[in-house]
Amino acid sequence: MALPFLPGNSFNPNLGKNKFHKSQLFDYRNDISMMVGEHKSGIGGAPLPGQKLKPRHSTFPSGEGSDKPAWLAFDRQVLSFDAYFQEAVNEKREEQFRVRKCKVYFYLEDDSIQVNEPQVKNSGIPQGTLIRRHRIPLPPPNEDEYYNVEHFNVGKEITLYGRTFKLTNCNQFTANFLRKLGVQVNLPEDTPSDPYSGYRQQLDDSMQPLRPYERYDTLKQFLENDGKVLRFYCYWDDSDAMFGDSREMVMNYFLADDTIEIRETISPNSGRDAAPKFLNRSRLPKNAPTPLTQPGEITDRTVLNVFGPTGHGGRYILDSLKTGAGHLDFYHDSDLTIGSVVNVWGRKMVICDCDEFTREYYRSKYGISDFGPLQYKAPAAARPGRVVPPYNGFGSEEDSLCSCAGLIPKPPRRDFIKFMEKDRHGLESNVLRFMARMDTTKPIDADRRFIISYFLSDDTILVFEPPVRNSGVIGGKFLERGRVKKPGQELYKSAPSAYYLSQDLFVGAKVQFNNHIFVLIDADEYAFRYLEKHNDEFPVAHVQSILGKLKEQALKNTDDIKQFFLRNDPEGAGKIPYEVFRNLLTQVCGNRIVEHEIMTLGRYFSERSDEQVNINVLLGVAQEQLRKHNFENFTRLKQLMMHHDTSRTGSITRKKVRMVSKAFHVPVSDDLLRALLEKLAGSDDTPVNYQEFVNLLNWRENPVEPLHYTAAPTTLGKWVGAEARDNVMMIQYTVLMGEIFGTGLDSS
Repeated sequence: MALPFLPGNSFNPNLGKNKFHKSQLFDYRNDISMMVGEHKSGIGGAPLPGQKLKPRHSTFPSGEGSDKPAWLAFDRQVLSFDAYFQEAVNEKREEQFRVRKCKVYFYLEDDSIQVNEPQVKNSGIPQGTLIRRHRIPLPPPNEDEYYNVEHFNVGKEITLYGRTFKLTNCNQFTANFLRKLGVQVNLPEDTPSDPYSGYRQQLDDSMQPLRPYERYDTLKQFLENDGKVLRFYCYWDDSDAMFGDSREMVMNYFLADDTIEIRETISPNSGRDAAPKFLNRSRLPKNAPTPLTQPGEITDRTVLNVFGPTGHGGRYILDSLKTGAGHLDFYHDSDLTIGSVVNVWGRKMVICDCDEFTREYYRSKYGISDFGPLQYKAPAAARPGRVVPPYNGFGSEEDSLCSCAGLIPKPPRRDFIKFMEKDRHGLESNVLRFMARMDTTKPIDADRRFIISYFLSDDTILVFEPPVRNSGVIGGKFLERGRVKKPGQELYKSAPSAYYLSQDLFVGAKVQFNNHIFVLIDADEYAFRYLEKHNDEFPVAHVQSILGKLKEQALKNTDDIKQFFLRNDPEGAGKIPYEVFRNLLTQVCGNRIVEHEIMTLGRYFSERSDEQVNINVLLGVAQEQLRKHNFENFTRLKQLMMHHDTSRTGSITRKKVRMVSKAFHVPVSDDLLRALLEKLAGSDDTPVNYQEFVNLLNWRENPVEPLHYTAAPTTLGKWVGAEARDNVMMIQYTVLMGEIFGTGLDSS
């Protein structure tokens, strides 16, 4: 018996509540006022008495596992059902309804549904996605609710937007998932057959082809030879026709489908239009052109006998031997060889040559090794040389020649690449300087000395005479810088004149500049080193070439040479003075060896005294560079080197010192830094006391006396020659004799 609803006889529903606010039932959604709190209508958000809250999403029983939300726990998990629906067909005798199969997908993460219909061939119906993925409401009167997982099971019918779908089956994952939810999965049901589809299948089965065609499988040939083309060079002799001539062609044979394409090679100024193709790509018959035949005269299949009525229900027998079929013989790769004649629709083309890929193809497949090309045309006539008018004396020869090259005269072009390579850059001057004297009998001119400078950048020559006091000759520039012609050439001629080059200038050579004959008697150190470095261009500085020339003469005078060395080197030290060595070569070779070759041998076999550079000189230059860049951060440099000293020995390798200095951007040139470290340590792995090294560079605390730099001569007149060969004093003749005779002097 229920208690009366009186004070003291009922429980207080507010016990334990801590929220007594009035729920907000109205709000704005997309600027539209609407009720949004139908599920929390009571005080404090509690439902009213008798109010039933409708679930918004599927509810799953809580069990073992994580408490992740549904959109994360069921990510990419979909329930799949096989379904069908029946569609009525009006005003058609063959069918009254259709049964359309489809797939229904239910996404567990957000309760969305998607319906897809597999495409059926020749159905004539737009198929694919029938319903795109989204949440679908229930049919009225429950349109305010949505489908969830509880509405799906095998055998159920669901109505989606007025169309009823019957679920007939599901996949294994769907069945397992529903069983875990406690749902008893029904047995699969059969999908009823579509009567119209069965009718169409019966028609297809009853149809018999009247002319069955054979299928030729060419896929293998295409896959193996796709992109492989044989190229032949041929010609077509059309000289029998009026205004005809020999025409060159290029024949391409495609191995993928045995087709041939021909393109014509049109020479310039031939008067012919450039057609894209002479023969379009197709199979080429050997006996073309063939006469036309009546329709049905040549067929692929021949009917021998017919049984029963003609048409549907009749039977026939076909000719398996294909006696009535017409066979056309087409060109294949085995028919195309050099020298063969190809019939191109009545035009005879002779194959003359082929490319390298075609040769390799025939060599590997058919074993052909003779690919000699055919000569089908006479060699082209020699093009007459261009007649250049002779030089008229106005301007330079190059400038006058440019006026004959076109209507608008242009200045002669210089060799810009050579100019950039041989121009002065850094310490490389690319200027060869020689000391010269006049070859004359006049005593005043015989004592005059000249400096001949050859500029490698543009092959120009400058002659300068150093001024000598009380000589009676005004020194200065003797010849303006420019290219100098060699003597003995005709002035007014068409051929270009020959000019003096760098190979014509060497010690001992005679040159003639504007009727003045000069004899080169010396060269500066840069000229000697440049010629020895590029000895492949200058034979007078090639040691092996000079030794070969000297060996021919030395083998004839072996005893005289031995007596000469015993007489000038009685102690057997293996060294003689340079002047004695020069007199020996002059006596042995005479005029067959020039002065520059003697100097080259003297420099090569000389006993040089290496000039040691004082470390104070290097420190002075280094501190001067640091002072100019105002570098004073020596403490930080020392700390950075200490960081690389992991063993705390106070020393690191020379390689690390150089690396740290470059990383710290110490404003000292790399060559100077390398030379300074070579003074402190021998090799790259030798340890260097970095504290001492930094203290030596510190120009604030340990300054070195500044150097008094003597500038190099800026004018050619300040070089007097023979200043760099003073250190070539003694010649090691034993090494020279070993190079000539192969053994020492005693065994010779």
